[in-house]
Parts: sequence; C-alpha cells; structure tokens
Amino acid sequence: MVDLKGIKNIIFDYGGVIINIDFKLSINAFKKLGFINVEDCIFKSKGSYLLLKMEKGEISGNDFRNEIRKIANLKLTDHQIDFAWNALLLDMPIKRIKLLEKLKTNYRIFLLSNTNSIHYNKYLKDLQNNFGYSDFNKLFDKAWFSFQIKMVKPDSEIFKYALSAASILPNETLFIDDSITNIEIAKEIGIKTYYLNNEDIINAFKNYK
Repeated sequence: MVDLKGIKNIIFDYGGVIINIDFKLSINAFKKLGFINVEDCIFKSKGSYLLLKMEKGEISGNDFRNEIRKIANLKLTDHQIDFAWNALLLDMPIKRIKLLEKLKTNYRIFLLSNTNSIHYNKYLKDLQNNFGYSDFNKLFDKAWFSFQIKMVKPDSEIFKYALSAASILPNETLFIDDSITNIEIAKEIGIKTYYLNNEDIINAFKNYK
C-alpha cells in the first residue's frame, strides 16, 4: 500500500494504472488484417523505433499509418489500422475515477503518460463519453502526454520537466507506475515512488479514507 506521509502531490502513469491494457489484443487484431509478423516489426526491439517516434511526437498519426502499410505491405484503411492499434486499450473502471476525484480533494494529482496521438484521441473520447470530463486537465491538476511534450519515460528529463512545470518538490511527490524502469529513474532524482506490480491501484490505496 502507498505511504502518503509527507506527500502533497501524486503523479500517476496511465496505461496499466488508470486504464487497463493488453498488447496481445492489438497484436491479434493486426494479424487478423494480414500483418502476420506485427509482433516482431512493431512491438519488439527491432520495430520499437516506430513506437518511440510516435510517443515522442516525432511522427504524426498519418505517418504511423503509412509506415504500418509499408512494413506490412498491405492496403489497410486508416480505420482498420486505428481499430487494431486501439484494441489494446481496455476499460477505465469508474472506481479508479472515483479514487482520483477523492484524492484530488487533499492532494494535487497529475498524469504522466507515454502515449501517442491515436491512443490519446481514443482516451479522450472515452473520458468524455463515459465520465463527462471534457479534458484530462479537468480530472487531473495537469496531464502530460509524451507525444505533446516531446519527452518520454524513463528519460530523467521528463520527470524534471513535470516537477518544474507544476512547481512541486520531489520529496513531496509520489510517482506511481507499473514499469520498474520508470520507477527507478524517478527515484534517482528524489521522487518518492510506488511500483504497481500486478496490482490494482484501488488496492494500493485501500487504507486511504
């Protein structure tokens, strides 16, 4: 469970923390479209450059789609690509939204997410339709998405950017992520951390009243 002693600010990761995700669903969706070697070409190390460029905002959604068509050698529509790419995005349980709303009454809460424009558009639509928030900055005090700020976790610069932009101190800030690599880098610059290791965020805060 999280230790909130001395904490004034909480920074949350998004995928795997607030929203449930399953990369296998996107892999299977692309395979159904005929992109059989998608796992090696996109999701494993030799293809990860494409994801990194997307998450850093170095290429647009259209650039990504065109690259997918080129690599797969398939005439896929934008809709087909987006549907397969978004398949990994699952539900955002209302109990987690309620937890964030509750925490916001006593803490400044932030979102720091590695993501891309295609996923972001789906996130935002779901947030608006399911929970009535017009923007992530209405739910959080501030939300930072990697493709917008041109930085990604686990680079230390993104954590320093968040601290500076929000005018918050690392020793008063708790960072929650399901990636141990991200956690370790945040620790190095003095941020307090909680590694969400195959655990629901609700359980991590079960003692919070």
